[in-house]
Amino acid sequence: MAPIIHCVRHAQGVHNLCTENHVIPDPPLTDLGIEQCQKLRDSFPRHDQIDLVVASPLRRTMYTALQSFEPVFKANPNMKLILLPDIQETSDVPCDTGSDPEVLRKEIEEKGLPVDASFVTDGWNVKTGRYAPTNAAVGGRARTARRWLKSRPEKEIAMVSHGGVLHYFTEDWEDSSQFQGTGWVNTEYRTYTYSDKIDLDDLEDEKLDSDNASLVETLESRERRGKQGTMADRQKQKELYKNGVDGWNAQGLQLSTAEREAAKVPAGKEVDGVRV
Repeated sequence: MAPIIHCVRHAQGVHNLCTENHVIPDPPLTDLGIEQCQKLRDSFPRHDQIDLVVASPLRRTMYTALQSFEPVFKANPNMKLILLPDIQETSDVPCDTGSDPEVLRKEIEEKGLPVDASFVTDGWNVKTGRYAPTNAAVGGRARTARRWLKSRPEKEIAMVSHGGVLHYFTEDWEDSSQFQGTGWVNTEYRTYTYSDKIDLDDLEDEKLDSDNASLVETLESRERRGKQGTMADRQKQKELYKNGVDGWNAQGLQLSTAEREAAKVPAGKEVDGVRV
């Protein structure tokens, strides 16, 4: 049986404070971000059911996972957080670009962190090819991550990623422009199961060679965030996807730096921990 996936957006990072901070490479969590991790750690109800934790290899996601799911690692001393480059953030802006593998491994070793960085290889933080800042590339690697997680033997998985790429991973584009570049607040978690339906096309109607590994948000998860009824069906999500991408472009949040500079990204600010 395919696993349940608890998707989490990282806690507040320094780059979330203002648009000017987007030039900071692989920024750390803020003090508020650390507090947000503690709140998620204390409020998440299923630590004892989680048997795998994965995260994007950027610092803000790695440390959000380690701190928020600390009870999981304490209860399972041999468990390691697995870093997955395919769920890194979408753009090639410096704040969305991770550290070189040797730098990351040195930090993990020196701090004695329970982290498996074996998938973090040379080129993972070069935003070309597989990791290019294009809808096709991001959608493709999000699909690869869904398929990989679907094949895992674990029953419940916690995945910590980013506000933008989570829309591609979940293929849920409802409210995707509610904030700048996302509909997720920091440390928000949503719960998904894999669809029983085999989808052989993506949200751009491109044909796929195998199962899309589509996800469905649980009713309990939707109710937890004030939504009624089931997640929009696939045809509706195709419409929401187009509207979402158009909305991000209107915000000046194109995926590539060159496009952003041409569009002049609007200045951002924080309100109650959410960049708006």
